[in-house]
Amino acid sequence: MGASSSTQQVSTEQREAETLAASTGALPMLQKSFSRLSNPETKAIPLTSLQECFCIAFNNAKCEAPYVPDYVLQLLDQLGPSIVDLFFVAEKGGISWVEFVRGYTKCCGRMSAAMSLGALLRVFSVTTVKVGMPSKLQFESDDADCKISGSLQPNELLVLLWMCWIMTWSSRISKFSNGKLNLDLPDINNLVLSAIVSCTEVGSDLNVWDCDITRLEVQLPAGKIHTWALNTVPNLADCFVHFVHVKLQNTATSESEMEASSSSVSDVSSAKSCDAHLLTCGRAWAISLSPRSTIGQEILRVCFPRDGEGSEESLLYRSSLHGKGLNRFWSNIEGYHGPMLMLISASSGNSEGSTNSRRWIIGALTQQGFENKDMFYGNSGNLYAISPVFHSFSPSGK
Repeated sequence: MGASSSTQQVSTEQREAETLAASTGALPMLQKSFSRLSNPETKAIPLTSLQECFCIAFNNAKCEAPYVPDYVLQLLDQLGPSIVDLFFVAEKGGISWVEFVRGYTKCCGRMSAAMSLGALLRVFSVTTVKVGMPSKLQFESDDADCKISGSLQPNELLVLLWMCWIMTWSSRISKFSNGKLNLDLPDINNLVLSAIVSCTEVGSDLNVWDCDITRLEVQLPAGKIHTWALNTVPNLADCFVHFVHVKLQNTATSESEMEASSSSVSDVSSAKSCDAHLLTCGRAWAISLSPRSTIGQEILRVCFPRDGEGSEESLLYRSSLHGKGLNRFWSNIEGYHGPMLMLISASSGNSEGSTNSRRWIIGALTQQGFENKDMFYGNSGNLYAISPVFHSFSPSGK
């Protein structure tokens, strides 16, 4: 069934592959997954079976943004074949146990953030070729740490980010539901504008409050995109890693267990409950991509609520709900000692609805709540420029 036993002669290559997979803690899961996907006669996984394992199914797709390239949804049909073609080597009869384990390690094994990001960009590049919209990304070799050159246009980066969002969405809902749900694509223009400002010299001509990124005639160099992603959204590559792991994990889970976990789910894909407030799904997702801690997973609950949970369940204070003023603010947060995300909105112009009005949203993520003390206290946190351009400012230690 793929697992080695003491009575079998284990080859060196199988032992090495299993050792690498065991270092991730995923070897038992991979053994169950291989047992369910493989053909008992050939002792290999049919190519189409593994491709279908990474498919993304949904009913309807909606988007907050005014424009969605036609090929975004076409990418989803080719995502599974692209992942299998890139990382899993097919032999006669299908994918053997050794190549299955090796493929998993290439996707989800222990590697640097730069290498994981390179794998994500490679998947995007191959998938765009399959749908007839090839990007200009170029890879020096097939090595995981090879140099990446070329460039992306802003609309291509938008599609890449949406692909990452969809992989996160699919990973989250597949844990709780077997059926098809609606796919809501959030507005993530602030992330694309962040890359444009960081990777190009756009100057003062760019109006970030009224900018159609799909019409911008700029090229984002691959090297600068790589640096921007590692500095601003270091968890972006984890969208792909987690997607592959969860999809294979689901094949190792019995149908009864899946039904039990999905029985208590309402609509985990709903993204409309928080859209009227500062913490929209797109902004929450952007923030979740920055901290290297479990706090990011907590923030993701805003994007993918289940059992009625979401931003309202963990809300401490909102000025429109609890009243404005520092006294009102303090009375609602006093006594809370856990991690806290605070967003502040401000606008300039004659009035809130003025055509000349410009709105900013900034934020702070602290590891613990506020206390009334006469001295400095607390651990490090993050500061954010959230809208119109997203930037993350990590503690410098100074």
